Amino acid sequence: MSPANDKGKYIHLPVMLAEVLEYLEPAPGKTVVDATLGGGGHAEAILRRLSPGGKLIGIDRDRDAVEASRGRLSFFGELFLPVKANFNTLADVLGRFAPEGIDGLLFDLGVSSYQLDNEERGFSYKKDVFLDMRMDRELPQTAADLLRELSHGELAKIFRIYGEEKWAGRIASFIIEHRLKKGPVTGSGELVEIIKNAIPARARRQGGHPAKRVFQALRIAVNRELENLENGLKQGMKALRPGGRIVLISYHSLEDKIVKNSFRDFSQRCICPPGLPECRCGRVPLLKILTKKPLFPSQEEVEANPRARSARLRAAMKISNGSVINTGNKQF
Repeated sequence: MSPANDKGKYIHLPVMLAEVLEYLEPAPGKTVVDATLGGGGHAEAILRRLSPGGKLIGIDRDRDAVEASRGRLSFFGELFLPVKANFNTLADVLGRFAPEGIDGLLFDLGVSSYQLDNEERGFSYKKDVFLDMRMDRELPQTAADLLRELSHGELAKIFRIYGEEKWAGRIASFIIEHRLKKGPVTGSGELVEIIKNAIPARARRQGGHPAKRVFQALRIAVNRELENLENGLKQGMKALRPGGRIVLISYHSLEDKIVKNSFRDFSQRCICPPGLPECRCGRVPLLKILTKKPLFPSQEEVEANPRARSARLRAAMKISNGSVINTGNKQF
């Protein structure tokens, strides 16, 4: 998550950098992927440890981020390869640029501070801006489109599941009423007022800004963040060579739950029903979990970068290419 300067340009104060380097273990000759390149802060620190002979593939769905990092890190020359892509297509990217596999993979999830602070991007509930919220401006639907097109039930489901919003149904009702009487909701200020009117006064005084959860839910829905994370994790873990490391920084419970469950699933051994005299599933664990519990930023880091407050880091190591690993509907 990259803070922006007062001109809205990408700069980077990388979250939990010491922990990322400790668990990722970049070293000369290794191939590492930063799947959420952002302003390149993590990437720069990693690149300094990959020379000679290493390579960092930096991926971001935001063209602004890719171009900013391309300029910032150009002095690394051929060590650095920036790619405009969604990590949902990680297998395709690595098929082109690292078909032999990779030694490290970093995800620093969530919206960047550049995107939050740039009014044109429409993420903020603190400024009255058009409700865009696309991390990739080439995506077909904005948050305003969802608010205009979705039914009451669809909106309530998004707010309830992605925002964990207690008043999801009531907020959806107020949005539909606004649509019928005044037209579509297109601005963040307009949406904030609707949310405040929908949530009872006593509830508004708890849990931070009353619009925070709805804005998170819309952003997740527009960018299909959770679906992309599940797919990116699966593709990334498959691409890691044995001994390779994966490090993820998440910023809310929905992301962290996906990471935690994925690590658990891919580190399990036998999943045969209890009572069988011997294992029949033939399951080979893919990962060794390196962080039994998530790591959190220090108080000093939070004071220096308040937006790191909600960060939590998990890491794992690839221990096998496996045979067939069956985790529900997921197979390797």
